[in-house]
Amino acid sequence: MVLVVDVVLLVVGVLALWIGARLLVTGASRLAGAAGVSALVIGLTVVAFGTSAPEFAVSLEAAFAGQGDVSIGNVVGSNLFNLGVILGLVGILSPFRVTETLVRRDALAMAAATAVAALVLLNGAVSRLEGVVLLALLGGYLGVLGVAIRAGTRAGGSRPEPTDGGATPPPLAPDEGDPRDIRPVLEAGRALAGLFLVIGGGRVLIESAVGLALAVGISEWVVGATIVATGTSLPELVTSVVAVRRGDVGIAAGNVVGSNVFNALGVLGLVAVVQPTAVDPAVFLGIAWLCVLTAFATVVLATGRQLTRLEGVALVALGGGYWVASVAL
Repeated sequence: MVLVVDVVLLVVGVLALWIGARLLVTGASRLAGAAGVSALVIGLTVVAFGTSAPEFAVSLEAAFAGQGDVSIGNVVGSNLFNLGVILGLVGILSPFRVTETLVRRDALAMAAATAVAALVLLNGAVSRLEGVVLLALLGGYLGVLGVAIRAGTRAGGSRPEPTDGGATPPPLAPDEGDPRDIRPVLEAGRALAGLFLVIGGGRVLIESAVGLALAVGISEWVVGATIVATGTSLPELVTSVVAVRRGDVGIAAGNVVGSNVFNALGVLGLVAVVQPTAVDPAVFLGIAWLCVLTAFATVVLATGRQLTRLEGVALVALGGGYWVASVAL
């Protein structure tokens, strides 16, 4: 009976995270759009941060509860899911070319963030000082991003000019809407409601996932890196699928890249600052696998400036392979 309750609560937690993230991303994106922030900024900051909100909520909840394996496992597993499953599926469904900016700045930033996170986790623990360094690096990346985008805007914009007679380019987030019709109070309320759902859903997800782990004898690390990571990555999946359906596959890739930077530097850094923790030795397999997957994705994007269907299949195989290996071991 307890197992059934945990499964039900797990589903409830995932749904709350999914709905909450959509509300948060939509509200924040509409507010940013109304304020005149460019589409690229929204995609790499507001949307990426919003879709990473479940990772923030779940990892912090787990850290406060003393469940470091779930907390860190969620970060590693979410990034594996983002690259292996989401980016891979995008490549399979709609092979695409990426912009020079995404390759030269953001994909390299993702690779660097992953490498730094790997160095931090080499000793099987994260300290408060390391957390501060990670957050500082995230702040530096956002600063560089802001400067580069302002320069691009002065030079004529960071996205191609519209070809439909001057119409505004399509929004990045689902249901972003026409900026002229946006009501700030309503959108702020929407974003706040989404934030509460994300926080509440994160707590429910953690409690039910740990309960399941104890009931069936699975380690907290495996639960965090697979079940919890999949649940918290649903917003990235939803946003990327919506972007692909609208033909904006480059934004889908940008969402994955931005989310991985936020997870590796922001989520891991904040967890370390709030609650320094040690983790299961299984972290070495997870972080090594993530480094290989990140290197592969970065090289694929940088060399061909595109992601083919075959490369998408390879990404999915690499991502899924970690789940098989982690459960088997």
